[in-house]
Amino acid sequence: MKTSKFFVIGIAAAILTSCGNGNRTYDASGVFEATEVIVSAKNTGELVQFDIQEGQDLEAGKQIGCIDTTQLYLKKVQLLANMKAVDSRHYNVSKQIASIQQQIATQKTEQKRYENLVRSNAANQKQLDDVNAQITLLEKQLVAQTETLENNNRSVSGESMGLEAQVAQIEDQIRKSIISSPINGTVLSKYAEQGELAAQGRTLFKVADIDDMKLRVYITADQLTSLKIGQQVKVYADQGKSDRKEYPGTITWISDKAEFTPKTIQTRNERANLVYAVKITVKNDGYIKKGMYGEIKIN
Repeated sequence: MKTSKFFVIGIAAAILTSCGNGNRTYDASGVFEATEVIVSAKNTGELVQFDIQEGQDLEAGKQIGCIDTTQLYLKKVQLLANMKAVDSRHYNVSKQIASIQQQIATQKTEQKRYENLVRSNAANQKQLDDVNAQITLLEKQLVAQTETLENNNRSVSGESMGLEAQVAQIEDQIRKSIISSPINGTVLSKYAEQGELAAQGRTLFKVADIDDMKLRVYITADQLTSLKIGQQVKVYADQGKSDRKEYPGTITWISDKAEFTPKTIQTRNERANLVYAVKITVKNDGYIKKGMYGEIKIN
């Protein structure tokens, strides 16, 4: 009976010791989170390509699907043809006024010849006045035609710029018809299938960056003074009922406002009513899962 009694007492002491040490092995606990992005369709049309699978790793910016762009392409072809037609109405001003300029040059030559004849009394003043009047008329015609041609070219240029803007809009819509992931990550959920109609704003899939996990923990005010952005801490992820795995972590965010302790979180000082949220970034080796519980130890 003595031996049995001492054995029971020893087991109880070991359990109490283990529990006491367990409470002191971490300074705060929380849940692992991942940066999630919900990707929606930016255009409307049939999903002619969309072959991703849940659990698939995606590279940021790489095409993984496409919405039908046939009508957009045909509209672009039409606009480009219209641009060519508009550009054909653009005048070469220098060539168009070359004839009048040549007539003016000829009349000025005649003007000098008649001036010499008038001075030598070989021609009368009226002949010279007629030449001067013809030069004045031609110069006015030159100014008027130049202004007309330039106004026409400005109008054509404005129309061409408008068509260029429409082409740019079509090209932007074509680019938005290409489906890609904005981040490097893993597909968590897929909400559409190839062949279905994708309306603008329809959710297509959800992707998360699970390589860099974030553990959100809550600390008390007295712990806040011992933490800073960029500080290294020890992170422990649950690996079963009694096992934990240690990871190096970096504090990347500390809340500047206190909040009431979440019911699902136990802090070192359970009597505290207000705590501060802290995020620790951890490089995932594949064993940390979203929603898994973890703890930190402040170095």
